[in-house]
Parts: sequence; structure tokens; C-alpha cells
Amino acid sequence: MAVKGKTAFVGDGESILVFRAAGADAFPAEDESSAKEILRKIAKEYQVIFLTEELALSLGSFLKRFDEQPYPVVLAVPSKNGSTGFGEQALKSAMERALGVDILFNN
Repeated sequence: MAVKGKTAFVGDGESILVFRAAGADAFPAEDESSAKEILRKIAKEYQVIFLTEELALSLGSFLKRFDEQPYPVVLAVPSKNGSTGFGEQALKSAMERALGVDILFNN
């Protein structure tokens, strides 16, 4: 069972630096392979995992396995390079799937 409210950040070293500096659990992953390995290791320990959009985009089919369980919730966030729009689209799709309507973006 995951510890209530435990959160992690996974992404390239520069993108997660600010979270690590603030004392958050942050794991550097420079490519798809290292990100998969880290996610496998931390999935049972964390309830929410923030993953940079570039990595989330490349791990699309791998991340679908997390949709089948309540935890962890894996959310794509912009990296140091800015947003690609992937995280917003993924959140919108998840909300529509869960609720049947778009309550966040009204599109």
C-alpha cells in the first residue's frame, strides 16, 4: 500500500533540479529506458508521480498500465523546455474518460 500523499518527480536532471532543491523526491531520467526502470521501482511507493512531457510522450503505451489501478497517478508536466501540450491533452482525456465530460477546459 502506498504512503498517503507521497509524491515524486521524474525527468531530466535540469527539469527536476528545482524540486530536488526544495526537498522533494526527484529522480533523474535522461531517456525512455531509465524512466521505465525508475517508474517500475517507485510505482508502489508513491501515489502521485509527475513525469516530464517528453518522457511521458515516449512512454505512452508503457504508462497505460497505470490507468488500470488507482495509484500511482502519473501526470505529465512541462520540462525545462516548456510545454508541448501533451500533459494538458492527457489530463483532458483522463477527465473525459472518468466523468464523461470536459470540466476543465470546456472544449
